[in-house]
Amino acid sequence: MSKAGTIRLGDLHVNRLGFGAMQIPGPGVWGPPARPPDSPDGAIALLRRVVELGVNFIDTADAYGPDVSEELIAQALAPYDGVVVATKAGLTRSGPGAWSPDGRPEHIRAALEGSLRRLRLEQIDLYQFHRPDPAVAFEESLGAFVEAKQAGKIRHIGLSNVTFEQLERALAMTEIVSVQNRYSALDRKSQLVLDACTKRGIAFIPWFPLAAGEATVAGGPLAQIASAHGATTGQIALAWLLAVSPAMLPIPGTSQIAHLEENVAAADIELSAADLDALSPAGPSEHLDR
Repeated sequence: MSKAGTIRLGDLHVNRLGFGAMQIPGPGVWGPPARPPDSPDGAIALLRRVVELGVNFIDTADAYGPDVSEELIAQALAPYDGVVVATKAGLTRSGPGAWSPDGRPEHIRAALEGSLRRLRLEQIDLYQFHRPDPAVAFEESLGAFVEAKQAGKIRHIGLSNVTFEQLERALAMTEIVSVQNRYSALDRKSQLVLDACTKRGIAFIPWFPLAAGEATVAGGPLAQIASAHGATTGQIALAWLLAVSPAMLPIPGTSQIAHLEENVAAADIELSAADLDALSPAGPSEHLDR
């Protein structure tokens, strides 16, 4: 991933294409992976291949499984040896596809202890507030993260699924090293947040980075550019993300090694100014549902 370079997360530097571990649990991001190659052994092999390919930033959450993603990461990679594992708290699960916010400080504190235990860590490098809870004051929730950082249980704080206004409120309280919002070539309502991150040197981690929609159809801009580069539309979508801002840290996820290798290869694709212009129209609205 030499062409993609590195990005800063506070005092940490990671390669600028990470891995999102949301897809390694079972269907609906619920329970363990159930069948080969989507099995615990398959997931462990996949995670080890992630690191072999030079990816040293892995993003997960206690809600993925729940707990399953963190447990598999620890089984595959602990004690990590230079790999930064970021996790999150603030969403709870009641079943496949069911996600509910819980920003109560007591929940955040309990979730942190669980993540430390499952990941076999004494300190989490990057702990992210998964989603603001409309039933809890934003500053009250974030205060639990600040307290945990002061206690040495987390190294850096990140946000996810936030507005520009919430980012500004958070920065008034503490250092924020990353923001993870939904963003892709066709989904850019978080542009204001991305611009703020770019200006401030905050890493922007786009989730669902391979959303492509109608642009993937024959004759669409992603399809045309992909054909010209001998690449897939997914690879062009990732290359575009890397090109549009130095703050961008994409984390494409998969449960398949072949797809993982395809994603990592996207870091070597250089898009022209014409390619970037062809992908310039703004896309559909953002969804803060993860």
